[in-house]
Amino acid sequence: MIVAEGLTKRFDQFLAVDDVSFIVQPGEVMALLGPNGAGKTTTVRMLSSVLVPTAGKATVAGYDVVRQGDQVRAAIGVLTEQHGLYSRMTAVEYLRFFGQLYHMDGKALSERAEALLVSFGLHDELKKRLGEYSKGMRQKLALARALIHDPPVLLLDEPTSAMDPESAHMVRESILSLRSEKRAIVLCTHNLSEAEMLADQIAIIRRGRIILNGRVPELKRSLLGLTEYEIRLASRLNGALPALPGGVVITGRGEDWLRYQVEDPQGANPQIVRRLVEAQMEVVAVQEVPRSLEQVYLRAVSSADGEDSHAG
Repeated sequence: MIVAEGLTKRFDQFLAVDDVSFIVQPGEVMALLGPNGAGKTTTVRMLSSVLVPTAGKATVAGYDVVRQGDQVRAAIGVLTEQHGLYSRMTAVEYLRFFGQLYHMDGKALSERAEALLVSFGLHDELKKRLGEYSKGMRQKLALARALIHDPPVLLLDEPTSAMDPESAHMVRESILSLRSEKRAIVLCTHNLSEAEMLADQIAIIRRGRIILNGRVPELKRSLLGLTEYEIRLASRLNGALPALPGGVVITGRGEDWLRYQVEDPQGANPQIVRRLVEAQMEVVAVQEVPRSLEQVYLRAVSSADGEDSHAG
């Protein structure tokens, strides 16, 4: 649904995006992660045919972003950092205005606008002008505007920024519900837990370059190593451990806990528990040690900084 090949954007002497490539399949959510100024927004603007790439190419919903800009813009829904709300309009007027730009007819447009306003909890605010809306309400309305024509591609820039926890949860649930076999979503966010919750794959962009791209479980394994497990015991862990199965690597131990990594947890974990019990050690719990996307992000950035220093 989205294919970027060597996308590059230069503003005079400033290289904003440098040789960015990725693919987003139908039914996938890709999170584009990176600090302010990394090139996320510039990349989204090229994908939405607002900016012309200096080099490289991209297709969105099958359309070339340079040669078929009108078709691209008709096939996408975009949530930008600056919402562009018209403060004197009501929510209904606002959605109808944008729906008409997509050539939607009266009945279909009215039904679609009402459904979105109900979905985002804005139906009780219909009499208010947009200038009276809170930041969170404005964010929800801007997302409703991006969805008004039910586009096959969504480009969302910080969709839950400035929202209270309840509203942010509602928007995340809406994004999850928008996943379908026919739709692709690119999500730009600083919120790593949000990205891990919503995304099938992530791309970390730094100084205009993608330094890491892939599916979260695969990236955790490649950057953080084997999955780690922890065993909690009912009593103190005194003395030597019983002989454990081959391939078990002890990574830490405390008074009543033990951590280890193993290649085949399904085969090894039952054996480990059995041997501990046979050694009169009562097992309270066995659990996988959580590994967050934040760890992956920091490891990737650290590696990229190290490579840059070495190159320098």
